[in-house]
Amino acid sequence: MELLYGEWLRDDLARGDIPEPRPMPDLAPEVTLALAGNRALFGPPPAEVMDPVPAADLRRAIVAGVPSLLADLDSDTRNVLLTLARIVTTLETGQILPKDEAVELAVHRLPPGQMREALLIARQMYLEGVDDDAAGAPWEAARPAAREAAMALVGEIAGFEPD
Repeated sequence: MELLYGEWLRDDLARGDIPEPRPMPDLAPEVTLALAGNRALFGPPPAEVMDPVPAADLRRAIVAGVPSLLADLDSDTRNVLLTLARIVTTLETGQILPKDEAVELAVHRLPPGQMREALLIARQMYLEGVDDDAAGAPWEAARPAAREAAMALVGEIAGFEPD
C-alpha cells in the first residue's frame, strides 16, 4: 500500500505526514470497495485494471482484522462496533455494506436489550457524525453493554465457516 485515505488520517496528511509504503493485510476489502464504486481519481476505472477479489480472500482478510479491532474497543468504541457489524454482514451477504446498513442487518443477531441498544447508539453516532471523543458521547454509561455487544458480534463472526 502506498497511500490510504481515511478521515482518521486527515490531520496527519494535512501536516504532510505521509506514511511509508507497507504491506496491507486488509487490502482485499479495500479493493472490493474500490471495484464496487468503480471510480478513479485519475486513469481508468478500477474494474478495467483489477480483477475481483475472490470471496474466500475477502472473508479471510476481514476476519483477520478482528483482534486489532478489539484492541481499539475502549478508545474507538463506535467504529469498532460498526466494523464488527459490517464484518458479520459481509460474511453473511458477500457484500460490504455501508456501516449504518450493516447495523440494520446485524442488530437482530444480538439479544434485545442493552447490547442491541449499544449497537444502535453506535449507528446513530455514525449517522450524526459524532465521534467517541465528542462532548456528550454516550459511552460512559453504555461501555459495558458495548463490550458485550462487541463480544457477541465476535461470536457471530466465529460461527461462520472458515476458509
